[in-house]
Amino acid sequence: MTRFKKAESLNQIVIVSGGQTGVDRAALDAALELGLPCGGWCPRGRLAGDGPLPTHYPLQETPAAAYSQRTEWNVRDSDGTLILTLGPLRGGTAFTRGQARALKKPVRIVKLSAPDTPQAVMLWLRQAGIRKLNVAGPRESQAPGVYRQAQTYLKGIFRKLIES
Repeated sequence: MTRFKKAESLNQIVIVSGGQTGVDRAALDAALELGLPCGGWCPRGRLAGDGPLPTHYPLQETPAAAYSQRTEWNVRDSDGTLILTLGPLRGGTAFTRGQARALKKPVRIVKLSAPDTPQAVMLWLRQAGIRKLNVAGPRESQAPGVYRQAQTYLKGIFRKLIES
């Protein structure tokens, strides 16, 4: 199990991600920049689309090098999953949604082309009782520009969480 403190309130929420390029990395970078606790699982060897995940990301390696195990464990160990996307869900992003549904975990999908307000996401977090939030979405190579858009969007949400 990944070691991180359980958040007492929304301003102490823990951000979980698998560290892949794109949305995963945007979530970790936004959390680290704003001082929110973060963690999660990454594949053995710290596997990512751009090579080994840098060590400043506080993720633990799964026993397997498979992306699927990382995804399953991050969904399993979180209270809910926020999926950010630029288009239809496919590949690992669709797998993440499927895992959340299979484990009966809350999942919210946000299209970055017409995103929900930070207040709407915060309301969902409160109503679903989410204190450990898994953030997922496509990798940068599958959705060019998603890192920048996701990071901007998540910073807005994370700032609201810190203020709450």
